[in-house]
Amino acid sequence: MLDYQERYAAWLARVSDPVLHEELVAVKGDDEAIQDRFYKDLEFGTAGLRGVIGAGTNRMNVYTVGRATQGFAAHLKATCAAPSVAIGYDSRINSDLFSRTAASVFAANGVKVWLYPALAPTPMVSFAIRYYGCDGGVVVTASHNPAEYNGYKAYGPDGCQLSGEASGLVSAAVEQVDCFTGVNFGDFEAALAAGTIAYIGEDCYEAYYEKVLAQAVDPSVIPTAGLK
Repeated sequence: MLDYQERYAAWLARVSDPVLHEELVAVKGDDEAIQDRFYKDLEFGTAGLRGVIGAGTNRMNVYTVGRATQGFAAHLKATCAAPSVAIGYDSRINSDLFSRTAASVFAANGVKVWLYPALAPTPMVSFAIRYYGCDGGVVVTASHNPAEYNGYKAYGPDGCQLSGEASGLVSAAVEQVDCFTGVNFGDFEAALAAGTIAYIGEDCYEAYYEKVLAQAVDPSVIPTAGLK
């Protein structure tokens, strides 16, 4: 395994994203900053990924999101005949970018993607997984963590976060992926045109609202409460 300085040098030479490359150049010669970014990989656990946004193997960026998605896709392809996933994201920094990155990688690996076209709370992604009969899902969110964080939560076909066993299998698949040479990033717009990525429709929204309303303890107050 490469040490953190060797990892840094490899990223500096290969990263094409201008924002990430600028960050890498800015920390050149700063051993502590380089070590913090490269001393380990973000770990894929039962809650998926979570970390500070930025450049490096220990950061949330398009390369680490792509690597996690490639491993998740490999797991789904190995366990499902025609896998599909639902993806949603929150208003965190780069959440929309990371959701499109994940969608593109899944699609490039033959996994059908249902993607929310706008911000969606986590329960709506869990619902979409079951509504479309998906085999998994992803929510790009860092929940309660500070603003400089983002995260990648992986879900199973039941709409719940992956079990310990399933996350272990996905983690093992992720560890086999090189973030530069092993990820099929694909083209988002081309996949959208081909239908391998599709936006979640109003029918799913309406079905969700109906299920929420059905939980009302006293439905008679809904028309008079001014609730949308």
